[in-house]
Amino acid sequence: MQRKRAFIMDDTIIQFQKILSESENAVFFGGAGVSTESGIPDFRSQDGLYHLKYKFPPETILSHSFFRRNPEEFFRFYKDKMLCLSAKPNICHEKLAKLERRGTLKCVVTQNIDGLHTAAGSKNVCELHGSVHRNYCMRCGKSFTAEFIKNAEGIPRCECGGVIKPDIVLYEEPLDDDTVERSVRAISAADTLIIGGTSLAVYPAAGLIDYFRGKHLIVINLSPTPRDQRADLLITEKIGKVFEAIE
Repeated sequence: MQRKRAFIMDDTIIQFQKILSESENAVFFGGAGVSTESGIPDFRSQDGLYHLKYKFPPETILSHSFFRRNPEEFFRFYKDKMLCLSAKPNICHEKLAKLERRGTLKCVVTQNIDGLHTAAGSKNVCELHGSVHRNYCMRCGKSFTAEFIKNAEGIPRCECGGVIKPDIVLYEEPLDDDTVERSVRAISAADTLIIGGTSLAVYPAAGLIDYFRGKHLIVINLSPTPRDQRADLLITEKIGKVFEAIE
């Protein structure tokens, strides 16, 4: 059984490599599965200690109304679960940056907020849900680093007294119009769309792939997605393993 699986994987990688070699305008659309291989947990997965530490589910804590109503509890969760500042880009991030330098990949559209695509060297990155590395004072607009937020006691505040808000899209907040527009343009122009590390369950971000009209749709994800049946190539392996195998 293991030999058969290895053969299937080899054949799939050959197909993936062939599609990439023929592509002139590929786009990658990724989610949490890309970052988990860098040690960043998916906040939806609740570990054994979760219920002992937090009184509310992640989706409630990471909502705009909760942030305004209970910022201290918001930041307790945010610093603990969302700020993984020691994480480094993995092989997937690095290979995507390499494909961009080669001219094959034109854009990375990501639902992740960790900034690892940029850290790996990718230049054209659309961060649909923002980035932990951008933070601003809600009163005066001054910018702050993620390290400042991580090290602040309680609610991070500016010298002016204003609360510092991470530049991430919370539940109940809209996506940034400019980022959506850039993503739509990239996906619409792509000849190959690679969907990786996402179950396509988070909207409106997942709905952007409806703009794809290109030749090849590739899905790389361990669990099923709504686009599996439409994929030209479906790979149910860890995304790092797949990208490690390509040139």
